[in-house]
Amino acid sequence: MVMRYTVRANIAEFAEDPRMVDAENRHAPLFVISVAAELADMHPQTLRQYDRMGLVTPRRQGGKHRRYSPYDIEQLRQIQQLSQEGVSLEGIRRILQLQNRVDELEDTVGQLRQQLRQAQRNPGQARIFAVGPHGDVVSLSRGQRPRPATREIVLWQDR
Repeated sequence: MVMRYTVRANIAEFAEDPRMVDAENRHAPLFVISVAAELADMHPQTLRQYDRMGLVTPRRQGGKHRRYSPYDIEQLRQIQQLSQEGVSLEGIRRILQLQNRVDELEDTVGQLRQQLRQAQRNPGQARIFAVGPHGDVVSLSRGQRPRPATREIVLWQDR
């Protein structure tokens, strides 16, 4: 019993290590199902069930063996907490979908902010945008105008 407690403490320390939650390692498939179950304080069969349901889908090694990332462990812990608070599995699925979408959008905003800062640092390379002939956004050089789609005149007669 003491041995199991020691192993659990070491696994927990490993999962809380700052290197495991940084951007590079956050989605790295590191843990086999038995270790992931220990970290999430769940039975391995529960993890298999959540995988079948699509709540937490770990990566596969060699097409068969599940490998869980630190991010997957965070999601498993959150599922457990929400379940204990009385949220249904369908509700949990929707919450996770929305959180994943928010994460994607935050990443996009971060990339756009970085591009904006870069453009502000290099004002000589400023780009100008306009609406193209087909309603799309086009990038233009300073002083340039978008080309019209055609030079034809279209007459419309209302009947």
